[in-house]
Amino acid sequence: MAASNGRTKRQRGEIETLPSGSLRVKVYAGIDPISGKRHYLTEVIPAGRTAAKEAEKARTRLLARVDERRNPRTRATLDQLLDRWLEVADIEATTLMGYVNKLNKHVRPVLDKLPGGRLDAETLESFYASLRRCHDWCGGKAYVKHRVEGEHTCTARCRPHVCKPLSASSVRQIHWILSGALSRAVRWRWIAVNPASQAEPPAPPHPDPQPPSPADAARIVSEAWRDPDWGALVWLAMTTGARRGELAALRWHHLDLAAGVLTLRRSAYLDEHGQLQEKDTQTHQQRRVALDPETIEVMRELHGRCLDRLAQLDAAADPADYVFSPEPDNSRGYRPDTITQRYGRLASRLGIDSHIHALRHYSATELINAGVDVRTVAGRLGHGGGTTTLRVYAAWLSESDQRAAGTLAARMPPRPRITPQRAALNSPYQEIATEIRQQITTGRLRPGDHLPTVAELATAHSVSASTAHRLQLCWRQRAWYGSSVAAEQPCSGMTVGLGLTDRRQQTSPHQEQNSPLPKGKGLTPRLETAQQRFQPWATKRRMRGEDQAQNRTEAKHPWQPEPWRRDCRG
Repeated sequence: MAASNGRTKRQRGEIETLPSGSLRVKVYAGIDPISGKRHYLTEVIPAGRTAAKEAEKARTRLLARVDERRNPRTRATLDQLLDRWLEVADIEATTLMGYVNKLNKHVRPVLDKLPGGRLDAETLESFYASLRRCHDWCGGKAYVKHRVEGEHTCTARCRPHVCKPLSASSVRQIHWILSGALSRAVRWRWIAVNPASQAEPPAPPHPDPQPPSPADAARIVSEAWRDPDWGALVWLAMTTGARRGELAALRWHHLDLAAGVLTLRRSAYLDEHGQLQEKDTQTHQQRRVALDPETIEVMRELHGRCLDRLAQLDAAADPADYVFSPEPDNSRGYRPDTITQRYGRLASRLGIDSHIHALRHYSATELINAGVDVRTVAGRLGHGGGTTTLRVYAAWLSESDQRAAGTLAARMPPRPRITPQRAALNSPYQEIATEIRQQITTGRLRPGDHLPTVAELATAHSVSASTAHRLQLCWRQRAWYGSSVAAEQPCSGMTVGLGLTDRRQQTSPHQEQNSPLPKGKGLTPRLETAQQRFQPWATKRRMRGEDQAQNRTEAKHPWQPEPWRRDCRG
């Protein structure tokens, strides 16, 4: 394009031809803030007849991204991005150390050289899946894990590597660390989109607190009381649910023994140099926890022992002294790791699988089981709200709810009882069956009489045909076989086995005497005689077999049937 001064305006971007015939589009995108070098956006177009046209489209697209400031400003790797993010992130000291440890152990050895712009959701999810298989990223290869690096003489501690998956909660923490760093990179325009927002981390694990049982808690307290000062720490952890860092930073001016109140406002931790430091509590809020009389007495005895030691050292008591200290003058508090390790050794001696945080679970579960409301329990534990308490201790809340339901049931008035006879007559066909049973009992219906048909039953009792048909089905099930035992069942409500015949079929005296079952299907039952009802089953089978043999003979000679058999043929 010609300019007003006669010069040709320089075209932005360039298209280069590669030895393979492909075209590489290259657009200047500014200075890289990390390396200080010129930063270009590039795209390669495969060789072909339309390669030139596609390259021109790519150049226009890249130029639009630069003009709209949608292009990444740098080719910085993920390692460089994490370093820059950790420099400016406003994160608490202990949280920052946890982030650095996880990144150095799990992320940097694998993804450190990958450019941030090339990181996508598929790469992150593959990385998470690999961590879930082995936290050392072994790739399934067998090797010996040595106790130290470099040349050395192998001992029993140099053993073959065994894959151990990283827990789902740890993988989720890594995901949120990367998500925070990549979100900052999007704001800095180092990358265009945050791939962590598109990746899916593992599902959160279900909370499974395992507090010691009351019997185990009693054994733990008894064993800890061999050292009264250490026993007082374990006792206070059980009764207040305080965290180990809060116990390590507890000072005497935080205790008001006269009012029976403990104030938790500081927490101890170790910095990156291993020095003991203090900070705010985990929720950055102080909380006041009421003490029971027994706990107050325990703390008074502990304070008396501290004063005796200071008197022997010719030292004056200071309200800022630590409550729990390994030093005789209480000038230094416990390291949190020391509390964890000492409690772990105590539990191992007793054969109990427990850790120091389980005492916090013990305090919460015992309060919930005692019927204390969730909001009060959350306040004593230092949870920001009742959500965490409900999520972690839901199993114990269900048990408390069951006890609440039992308490309410005990205060309810007695419910009315329905007699079985009244409950049996809740259907129309059962009421009709009871009426017919009464007719049989009083003698209005005798052996040999015909039962009403479906239409007659429906008309006489003002019921539907289906109800009357259901009554006949019940007769077939119980009265057809002449079972006097089934006569007392509420289905029919009548005594069966008295010998009812079907109105549609007339039987001869010979058939009624020798055949225990009527011929044909879909017929109403007939009443058996007493002699037939008590005949042995073998006799009935023999008689039925004779009738069947006679029927086969009739089939061969149809021109010689007996008249009475011709009438009952079904």
